[in-house]
Order: sequence, then structure tokens, then C-alpha cells
Amino acid sequence: MQTHKVGIIMNGVTGRMGTNQHLYRSIAAIIKSGGLKVSDDEVILPDPILVGRNAAKLQKVADGAGLPAGTLKITTSLDTALADKNYSVYFDAQTTDRRVASTKIAIAAGKHIYVEKPTATNTADALSLWRAAKKAGVKNGVVQDKLWLPGIMKLKQLIASGFFGQILSVRGEFGYWVFEGDTVTPQRPSWNYRKEEGGGMAVDMLCHWRYLVDNVFGNIQAISCLTSTHIKTRWDESNKPYPCTADDSAYATFELDNGIICHFNSSWCVRVRRDDLLTLQVDGTKGSAVAGLRDCVSQQYNNTPRAIWNPDIDNPLDFYGTWSKVPSQTTYDNAFKIQWELFLKHVVKDTPFRWSLLEAAKGVQLADLGLESSAKRAWLKVPQLD
Repeated sequence: MQTHKVGIIMNGVTGRMGTNQHLYRSIAAIIKSGGLKVSDDEVILPDPILVGRNAAKLQKVADGAGLPAGTLKITTSLDTALADKNYSVYFDAQTTDRRVASTKIAIAAGKHIYVEKPTATNTADALSLWRAAKKAGVKNGVVQDKLWLPGIMKLKQLIASGFFGQILSVRGEFGYWVFEGDTVTPQRPSWNYRKEEGGGMAVDMLCHWRYLVDNVFGNIQAISCLTSTHIKTRWDESNKPYPCTADDSAYATFELDNGIICHFNSSWCVRVRRDDLLTLQVDGTKGSAVAGLRDCVSQQYNNTPRAIWNPDIDNPLDFYGTWSKVPSQTTYDNAFKIQWELFLKHVVKDTPFRWSLLEAAKGVQLADLGLESSAKRAWLKVPQLD
């Protein structure tokens, strides 16, 4: 058995997403399984080194991975890690405002690049990363995890089968109540609500909606968006109040080049009364479906109840009862792990990987345009990025 050892510099994995999704449930899981099998006699084995500013935090994360002692190395020196030729891949899960500078250093060091989104806080910087990677000839990619969520994969199966007929519209609802921090501990870090540190709902989530809509429904050609900072003051990790300078909610409508209309509400100031923290309702001429993170339900044309408006009596229809759960046709792996495996195959075997830094820049572009649309109260065209 030939083993392709791939050294991975993992920068910024002490945060919740970096620790749980990227390290524990992706890279560590691949290592525990004996590596990623790419043929009958070939396997890819990740060899990570964790980089961060706090050695104690790094060691705590490394100890929690459940791997043999010494498997996960740590360092507080990014320069040292980048200078080591045993590490060919650079991964970045830092806060957004730190990503561009560190990633450009990694590109200059000749490392292949795989980073979290958003790759930057503005389109120019995001495009500069793509151009730098292309000029350096390094392979590159961005995390676009929601494409491999079980609910979204089931939705894509319905689309591929022609279930919907002509798709008319998509309604996305995302978010939950993030506690302010004065009486209940918040679930998200304070930098999320500081524009100067790369925070903001539009910058964060419109990047997600760009790749999700583009890859599942069609290309976005125009946007209308309204952002708001509903909660003006929150409390930070030291229990000190601070002014919120970034938007905590974004209400966006997208017009696609195939005529589909998509509307996405994204908010940290909403209490959930729906099937999941993210739901997508897709309505078509022949049927509808609602997809969450893991499940998907559908309603065919012939099962659609004949609704009649009559506010003077209790509604006799059970609107939930005529929907059917879409069955699982396979076993669904962790969405982050699936894309990590695709990127590792891309690095070692040169298999296709279309989720590049250019795709990342498209997400940042949509966020930029969303903020501009909100400021101008106007519809804006979404130009093609080259």
C-alpha cells in the first residue's frame, strides 16, 4: 500500500468551527480511519500541524482529538511552519480580518491553499487571493460545506429527477436568537458583531447563499438587500458591553438568470419556529419541498390541499400532514469531511475541484453588493467575475 502523506498547516483551529468540524470531524477522523483510500493500493494520510497564538489552547485542542500522542504537532510560529517543506497545504480558519495577509504569505511560500469563507471582507482582496494563487501555480479551494448537507443533497436529488417541474421560487430562512451576553452567555463570539473585525451577517451568510444558489438553482444576476443592526449593544467575552458596529440581520432577494426568484432571511435576532435552523422551501409547478440541514420533505401536485381563505372559522386543513419525508438513499458523511477529502484528492491525484478561490470571491462580491444595495435601497446587477 502506497501512502501519500500530506502535511497540512492548520491555522486558527482553536475556534469552534475549526476545532470541531475541520480538525476533529474531518482531519482527525480521516487519520483514525487509516487514511483516505484513493485506490486499491493507495491511501492519503493527513499530517497536520496546528498553528495559533496561544500554545496552551493549541495543546488542549490537540489533546481532545483522540489521536495517539505526537500525532498532532503544534506551533505558535506560522513562519516556521511555512518554511517546513514537509507541509504542502495551508488551511486558514482564523477570523476573516486575518485571512488575507496570512494566506498571501502561504501562497508566497508555495503552499496549496484551502481556506474558510469568507476569504476576505471585500471583493478586491478576495480576487487578489485568487490571482496570487493562480500566478503561483498552487492548488486552491474554499470551504463550501452546505453543498454536502444531507438535506441539501436530498433536495438536489429531487431537482435531478424532475420532481418540481419548473422551479418558480426559493425561500430560505436562516438564523436563531443569539443571546446578548448580559444575562445569558452568547453562542457566538463578539467579533461577529464588530465590522472592524470582519463581522456582519451579510459578509458571513451571503457568501454561503451565493455558492448554494449558484450550485443548486442557477446563477444570481441581480440582488436587492436590506441589512440591519437590530441589537445595538452586546456583551463580550469579558462580560463588558460594546457597541455593535456590524449588521446582525440581512434580508435579501436574488433574481437568477433562469427566472427563479430566491429570497433569504438571515438573522441572529429571530426565534426559531420552523423545522431547522436553516430551511429552504422550493416551489415548482409540479411539487414543492422543504429542506433542512439533514431532512427534506416534499409535497406533490396531486397531494396539494385545496386551500380556501376563510378567516371566520378554524382552518380545517392539516398543512403539515400532506408532506412526505424524502428517504435517505445513502449514508451521509460529515459535510466538511466530504469536501476535505475532495481537496486532498485534488492535491495528490489532481482530480477536479471546482470550489476555488474564484468561487470564494463570488461570495464576497455578493456580500459587497448586498451591503451596497442596502445603503442605496436599490436593485443591483451582479457582474461576472473573471
